[in-house]
Amino acid sequence: MNNTEIVKQSLKRRYAKEKRFQLYGKLAVLTGFVFLALLLLDIVTKAIPAFETTEVQLTIPLDRNSLEIAEDATLDEETLRAINYGGLIKKSLRNMFPEVRKRKDKKELYSLASSGAEFDLRDKIIANPELIGGEPLTLWLKADDDIDTYYKLQKVTSRISEKQIAFVQTLQDNGQIRTSFNTTFFTASDSREPEQAGIRGALLGSFWTLLVTLLLSMPVGIAAAVYLEEFAPKNRFTDFIEININNLAAVPSIVFGLLGLAVFINFFGLPRSAPLVGGLVLSLMTLPTIIISSRAALKSVPPSIKEAALGLGASHMQTVFHHVLPLAMPGILTGAIIGMAQALGETAPLLMIGMVAFIVDVPGGMLDSATVLPVQIYLWSDSPERAFTALTAATILVLLGFLVVMNAIAIYLRKHFERRW
Repeated sequence: MNNTEIVKQSLKRRYAKEKRFQLYGKLAVLTGFVFLALLLLDIVTKAIPAFETTEVQLTIPLDRNSLEIAEDATLDEETLRAINYGGLIKKSLRNMFPEVRKRKDKKELYSLASSGAEFDLRDKIIANPELIGGEPLTLWLKADDDIDTYYKLQKVTSRISEKQIAFVQTLQDNGQIRTSFNTTFFTASDSREPEQAGIRGALLGSFWTLLVTLLLSMPVGIAAAVYLEEFAPKNRFTDFIEININNLAAVPSIVFGLLGLAVFINFFGLPRSAPLVGGLVLSLMTLPTIIISSRAALKSVPPSIKEAALGLGASHMQTVFHHVLPLAMPGILTGAIIGMAQALGETAPLLMIGMVAFIVDVPGGMLDSATVLPVQIYLWSDSPERAFTALTAATILVLLGFLVVMNAIAIYLRKHFERRW
């Protein structure tokens, strides 16, 4: 075998190895996309039922005798709140199914409607007191979560009886049960009942927490990056600070939660489960990310710009703040938004400061008890009711949507303001 044939065989083996390596790379990328698509498909499939709610049509008598209101009584709010709305709903269900006589069957019949239906009816009457004494009111009220799950998925579970299935079938035949868009998911706060639970409280809790994080971490992080990169002397002390900043970026997030529990709650006495404490903890966690990305953006500005400004008589501070910092701002903003996106998805540090508590009220400020979207997902995923599975998946979609939007904004800012040198 001559040298030419040996070289040809060697080249052939080399090209074959390159083709195999490219094939392995394509298979790896394809495998990743397939698993990601399956994950997203599973989440979307489970989340779809959460955006619909099942309602039952009831006819409520509004004469004073049925409401147990005296003829001469004034219809003020105190009087309207004292009405037995639960009894009215039960009476309406009995009128729809007069054949139900046994106590056990009545109990199953009454469970068709949600436990919160009486409060919806109460709010309707209080908002429209002129309805009292008029014709019977026909309205759609929420069904119980077990009925809701059965009607939407058409799956028999151990939590629904054959009698209840027959009731649902009768209502369906009479056109007295339907599904509609679940506005409660976006307008209500957390609840023990899945059909009454929503993410409004968690959304506002995330908003207040991220607002505190943004107001603290962004100016402090940018100022620290500018000082370390442009003004700090290069000595052992600044090297020590840089090493620790890089180390803090790799510290597990739960350590910051322990720090917040020890310092902000136990030492300073700030309220547990408050967005203020959550924002302080997340600020500590995102500071290293913002500092590192800001310093990288400052380094990317060509030295010639700084030298030109200094050559024209600008001071060092004028050069930094009038020339270097504006040109580095797109990269700085990108790093800050990515840091905020990281903070939005954090759960572990917030669990340590008590934001895992069951919060019914919507937070009105930074000091009110609140939870956030990732913690809400954690709470609902641990609930035994089947309906919470759909709520969990829907909240994951909302959280992913916010993360996608924040990353899209970061990409847009980088592309729009980027300067190519």
